[in-house]
Amino acid sequence: MELEGQQDIVISRVFRAPPRIVFEAYTKAEFVSRWWAPKSHGASLVECTADVRTGGRYRYVMNVREQGNMAFSGEYREVTPYTKLVYTQVFEPMADAGAVVATVTFEEVNGQTKLTSRERYPSKEAREAAVASGMESGMRESMEQLEELVFSLAK
Repeated sequence: MELEGQQDIVISRVFRAPPRIVFEAYTKAEFVSRWWAPKSHGASLVECTADVRTGGRYRYVMNVREQGNMAFSGEYREVTPYTKLVYTQVFEPMADAGAVVATVTFEEVNGQTKLTSRERYPSKEAREAAVASGMESGMRESMEQLEELVFSLAK
């Protein structure tokens, strides 16, 4: 995880699978429910819906042990299958803080996929609050879980 500028968080990871598999694992609800919530935090997805098309919406509700449910939702602004996603993300309990805009690219590199996620927060303060929440360890674990899923799908 890297902080760029005053509002961005960037994550990159290379997966040993073609972009089609990584994209599907990243977007299909039946797969998202297997990797999105960091298990070591006692988290699981209790709701996972996604209409992955430009203008479509999604909603994920994560249950975290001792904290209860946390809902995230948004709209897909751009969907280019196997290549790029642009979507908004709102943490529903703090919807007034505004939406994060995420741009995720899936780049084929020597038969593998480089996934790059750039999250632009609505303000410097919003990004600082996200970082202070400890989200980095959760994001890292989610990416590891995605990697395990992608590996199993690529077999």
